[in-house]
Amino acid sequence: MHFIVEERAIELGRYIVENNTTVRAAAKQYGISKSTVHMDVSRRLERLDPMLYEQVRAVLNVNKAQRHIRGGIATREKYRSASQK
Repeated sequence: MHFIVEERAIELGRYIVENNTTVRAAAKQYGISKSTVHMDVSRRLERLDPMLYEQVRAVLNVNKAQRHIRGGIATREKYRSASQK
């Protein structure tokens, strides 16, 4: 079982980097929780593949910097669609 967790961490890391995606999107794609994805790419991956870890960190840092913008857009769309009904 331990080997499978390590493979999953590397696969998740590659998915995030290749698709420039968020932890939430990766969790949805693989059918696991956000907490599991975060644990895999932030702790396990650092020890398994440091270079991939750095690439994942770069993607996640961009996502973190942009999340307030995406949240504002989602809120605006929510109220825009509610006012049209």
